[in-house]
This record gives sequence, structure tokens and C-alpha cells, in this order.
Amino acid sequence: MTLPEVVAAFVDREFPRQTRFLAELVKVPSDNPPGDCAPHAKRARHLLEQLELAVEAHDVPHALVDAAGMKSATNLIIRHRFGDGPIIALNAHGDVVPPGLGWRRDPYGATIEEGPHGGVMYGRGVAVSKSDFATYAWALLALKAAVAQGAKLAGTLELHFTYDEEAGGIIGPKWLLDQGLVRPDAAIAAGFSYAVVTAHNGCLHLEVTVTGKQAHAAMPAAGLDALEAANAILSALYAHRTTLTRIRSATAGIISPTLNVGLIKGGINTNVVPDQVAFRIDRRVIPEEDPAEVEAELRTLIANAAKRDPQIKVEVRRLLLAEPLAPRPATQRIAAAIQRHAKEVLRVEVPVAGVPLYTDARHYAAAGIPIVLYGAGPRSLGEANAHNANENLRLNDLRAATKIVAMAVADLLMKE
Repeated sequence: MTLPEVVAAFVDREFPRQTRFLAELVKVPSDNPPGDCAPHAKRARHLLEQLELAVEAHDVPHALVDAAGMKSATNLIIRHRFGDGPIIALNAHGDVVPPGLGWRRDPYGATIEEGPHGGVMYGRGVAVSKSDFATYAWALLALKAAVAQGAKLAGTLELHFTYDEEAGGIIGPKWLLDQGLVRPDAAIAAGFSYAVVTAHNGCLHLEVTVTGKQAHAAMPAAGLDALEAANAILSALYAHRTTLTRIRSATAGIISPTLNVGLIKGGINTNVVPDQVAFRIDRRVIPEEDPAEVEAELRTLIANAAKRDPQIKVEVRRLLLAEPLAPRPATQRIAAAIQRHAKEVLRVEVPVAGVPLYTDARHYAAAGIPIVLYGAGPRSLGEANAHNANENLRLNDLRAATKIVAMAVADLLMKE
């Protein structure tokens, strides 16, 4: 049998066990926030060790976890050496957004229902990105099986399973890289099956705190209304938002920058002039933009909008600056290998594209490591209901992605 035939037969034979593995991961909550993710890592480690994989568990120091706004995090590394050669890493994150409202099924039930494309599993994190714990683990197992039948591979395959993507990836991939625990020559991070992602937006989060002076609502002139001042700033931000559609990205899959005010709090009571209002801004940065310039522009806009009342105090604090991921020539070989095998397995052309969100891939890129995003899932986040109620994964996409990733990695590790 050829290597592709061995891989395909192994994945098909193992598919029921792979599906059960994914279900077990979905059944263990790992919501972030609150970010108490060590229990999920413990369960994942146990399941991976049952597959006879050697798992390293690296607990992140509490001070760093606390600074990231989380409660616990343990990063998992699996290394399998086939021989001398390059190190290829596969990275997926096990933390997920909280389930929220609107679910028709238990978000931790891993319920499987039949759909037009075969079985569909429902649950929080089943698509983003616990699915790729299963994709990558079984890709490694398939390659081990191929070598046992005579395939010649060189180098090392590593699996990096981390737990803070929803909080920025600082104590996940970045921490592993900064600590020198990993240093791959190339990487693939969690993604979906019908596009190879080589670029994504960056993200700037700012918290704006507007402070005035409380007073009795019967005598509002005695106070300084923080909400009124915040409203002036918000009006300026929303007016600015309408101009962002004029900026167009040249990257397929990415259209324009966006701005959203997603959280606001303040005031004391209905009958009190509000003394303080705070709100948070999410500004997505397209690959062609300079994040520092974007931040400077917003800070200037906020300062100018606050000038109308000099007694009001305005503080702007950066919470997050995630750099955009831009296409790089060094990623072409990885993307080409995935595209080639995706066409063979899926029977469709799989394009190279960008996505408007941001991911942990940027930390590998910042370290000079070529990286693309590819894994199990449909054509879009919308189809998967990612970060939405009734998140789901078509299990045939899991099966296909496992074969594709295994064969692409084999190409990158093939002995000359």
C-alpha cells in the first residue's frame, strides 16, 4: 500500500474512536472566561496517554495566569521523532467562549445527529478548536502507522495543545516559545477544511474610563455627568466607524477594518448623576494597517471628543494588541502541500485566504516560524456556529481534515 492508502485506511478504521475522543473533550467545560482550564488539560492528557502518546504537561505560573485574567492553564506538548530533520508543529486551543443563550442541545453533551452531510456533533468548542485536538492526534497516529508499514519520514512532529487563545495566547503558544520549550521550523494551527488561511486581522482592545462627579439627580448641575461625556466620545467613535468601510484589504477573505463597543458599565443608581462610565472598544486591524498608527488615531479621536468638558477625566488603557498575520513566502510550501492533498480527499479546490478574526498563529509568525491555519470544519465560522449557540462540526470534515493534515505533514517530513 502507498502512504496515502495507509493513512486513509487507518483514519477510516479509527474514526469511531476518534469521534469518541472528541466527544470526551467537548463534555469537559473549559470556558474562558473564567479560564479555569487546567481540569480540561488533565482530561485531555489522560485521553492522549490512552493513545500511547507521551504527553508533557507544563503548568503556567499562577502570576502569569492571573495577569491574563484566567484561573489556571496547563499547556500540553507531544513530540514524536521520526529521525533527523525539521520540526513541524500542530497547534490547537482547548479553551472556549462561554456557551451563552439559545442552545437547542446541551452545550457539553457532544450530541450527534444525522444531517445531509452525515453525522454532526454539537457542543461548545466542537469546532473551535477541540476538533483539532482530534485532527492532529490522529494525524500523528496515522503517520506512526505508516512508518510501521515501511514509510520513510524524517524530523519530528509536535502537537501543541494550549489553553488561552480566547485571552490572547500570551500564556499559551507565546509562553511555550518564550520559555524555549518549543521551536518548530514550521507550523499548522487550528482552522477549517475548505481554505488554507495564511493571513488574519489583528485586534486592538481599549478600555476607556470616563470619570466625573456624582450628585443628586434633583440637582444635576452640582455634578459632572460621566455618561454625558462618554456619550460624546461614543458618538465620535461611531462616526469614525462609518469611515472604516472605505479602507479595503487586498487579502482575500478580509474586507475592511471594523470597530465595535462591546461592553459598557457605570453609574450608581437611577437617582444619582453618574460619576464614572467605562466601556471597551474592539478595533480589528487588517494586515495592511500599522497597529501602532491605529491605536494612536483612536487615542487622538477620544481625546478630542473629551475636550468639550475639561473637568471630566478620561483614561484610555490598552487591554490587548494582537498583531495581524500577513501572508509570507515561507508559508507557500505548507499551503501547497495542504492544497494538493485537500483536492485529492475533498475533490474540490481549496483556496488560500485570510480571515477577519485573530488567532494564536501570530505568535509563531512573530517568532519567525512559517505558519498556516488548517483543520476540521466547514467553509466558514457561520456554518459552524462558532462562538454562537449550537456550535457544530460535520464529522466527515474531521475525517477528511485528518487525512489531509497527515499527508501534508508527511510531505514536509519526507526523506529525500
